[in-house]
Amino acid sequence: MKQILGKIALVTGASAPNGIGRAIALRLAAEGAAVVVTDVAGSFTTEFTTEFTPEFTPETGAASRAELLADLVESIEVQGGTALALTLDVTSENEIEAAISATLERFGGLDILVNNAGSLAGSDSFLATTAAEWQLSFGVNLLGPMMLSQAVIPTMQARGGGRIINIGSTGSLGAEPGFGAYTAMKHGLVGLTKTLAAEFGPDGILCNTVCPGYIATDMHMAANERLSAEQGVSVAETKARRYANVALRNAGLPEDVANAVAYLAGPQANYVTGINLPVTGGVPYGI
Repeated sequence: MKQILGKIALVTGASAPNGIGRAIALRLAAEGAAVVVTDVAGSFTTEFTTEFTPEFTPETGAASRAELLADLVESIEVQGGTALALTLDVTSENEIEAAISATLERFGGLDILVNNAGSLAGSDSFLATTAAEWQLSFGVNLLGPMMLSQAVIPTMQARGGGRIINIGSTGSLGAEPGFGAYTAMKHGLVGLTKTLAAEFGPDGILCNTVCPGYIATDMHMAANERLSAEQGVSVAETKARRYANVALRNAGLPEDVANAVAYLAGPQANYVTGINLPVTGGVPYGI
C-alpha cells in the first residue's frame, strides 16, 4: 500500500545522477506523492563521479542540471507517478517564492519538504578556509532550509500539518578534520530542526533530521578524490581508511537514506518529531 498517496512533496538538490535527492524523489513518488524536484541552474560536472556515473564521462564535460531533472521527472512518470521540475537556488528568496508559488499553482498544496541541497564549500583545513567559503556553506546548508521552511509552513498550517525533513550528516553529530564549514552548518541544521519541531508541533508539523554517513553519492566520491590527492594515496586506500571504523565496512547507498525519509514522511512516523536519525552503517561520529 502506498503510504503517502495524495501528498505533495518538494525535494531540493535532486539533480545529481547518483544523489540522495534523486533517490528520495523516486521513493516518495513510489509511495504515492506528487513530487516537485528542484536544483540550482547550471551544469552538473562529473570530474569526480565516473565510478558511479559511467553514463556521464569527463569527455562529455558536464550535464545540464535541468536535463537531469527532466530525466528524473520522466523516470517518475514512467512508473506512474507525478512530478514537476523547477530551477531553485535555495539561497535566493525570490527563487524560493517562485518555486512555492509554482508548486501551489500546479498541485494546490504542499505537505512534505525535504531540505536536501548541500554544499561542501570550505572543505579544507580550518586555517585555509575563507570567510566567503563559510558564507556560501551557510547559505546553502543552513539559510536555505530556514527560508524554505518559513515559506512552506503557512501552507502546512492551513492544511492541518506537514513534514519537514532536513538532510544532515554525521557532520551534524560530530566532527572530523577538514570539513569545518560543513560541520558547523550541519550542526546548525539540527538546531533548526529542533526549533521547528518544538514551535510547530501544535500545528501538526513534524520536523526531523536524517543524518547520512558515508553514502556513495557524487558529493561523497568528490570528497574521496580530494582526500586521496591530499594524502598521496589511491582512492581505494582512502576508502579503506575512511570505512575502517564503519561497522559494515562500506558506504551506503542513496536508497538507504531515501528509505529513512519515506519512513519520516509516512504515517508510521506520526508521533516522531525533533529527532536525528543516523543512516550510517554504524560509523562513529568523531569528536
